[in-house]
Amino acid sequence: MPENVSDSLVRHQCLIYRGAPSLQLPVVVKLIQQKLEQNIRCLYLNSPPMVAGLKSYLAAAGVDVDYELMRKSLITSSDRPHLIGGNNFSVDGLMDDLELTLGQALLDGYAGLWATGDMTWELGPEVGSGKLVEYEWRLERFFRTHPELGGVCQYHIDSLPGFAVRQGLSTHPKLFINDTLSTLNPHYEGSDMRVARRFDDEELDKFIDHLVCVR
Repeated sequence: MPENVSDSLVRHQCLIYRGAPSLQLPVVVKLIQQKLEQNIRCLYLNSPPMVAGLKSYLAAAGVDVDYELMRKSLITSSDRPHLIGGNNFSVDGLMDDLELTLGQALLDGYAGLWATGDMTWELGPEVGSGKLVEYEWRLERFFRTHPELGGVCQYHIDSLPGFAVRQGLSTHPKLFINDTLSTLNPHYEGSDMRVARRFDDEELDKFIDHLVCVR
């Protein structure tokens, strides 16, 4: 059954940042530790160096990484099967994978699934295409009908086109600040807005700059 929309606002969040991606790992580690304690399976999608870095940070924080990987409470991956031919980003493929992963987590006895991924890595060569908006809208609708799902989409300003960051901002109901703070997004447009909407608003750029400074 569809949930209350306000609940999805808490669970579908966007992290916008600049600087070295590795600087985000301590925060991600804290979130993963929290979710593991809540019996929630964690999925981390990123490049091979970032996956290796995450494991190192988790181990340094006292997490038995090999054990968590073995029992699949923690899943890390640099595979991108949704990139057809290594280039063509398939929204259907990524959504199908997410649905299957959530379903398997519930079948395995977990309370839910928490996922985070770097959008530059997930989108691959099509990082500048219009598929990002379609993906985020569909993802938000999926959140609304699957209360067991939570996650943070990571937007790296230094590796994404400006319009892609604006799209990310406009399609997320809540903004992730750190492991103890998140805020409602005043620029959230909702998941039913038209693809034709322009994302070149100077106000969005000013807000993004402010948001990054706050972090």
